[in-house]
Amino acid sequence: MRKIVTLLLIGSGLALSACNTVKGAGEDIKSVGEAGDKAT
Repeated sequence: MRKIVTLLLIGSGLALSACNTVKGAGEDIKSVGEAGDKAT
């Protein structure tokens, strides 16, 4: 039982960090697009 709980905690931690990474990448791409619009 203890191993299952540990695996679930590790898995959920990885999933949350992956979501934050994807969200950050999306925000970076958006800011680059906005900067390009302002430059023209």
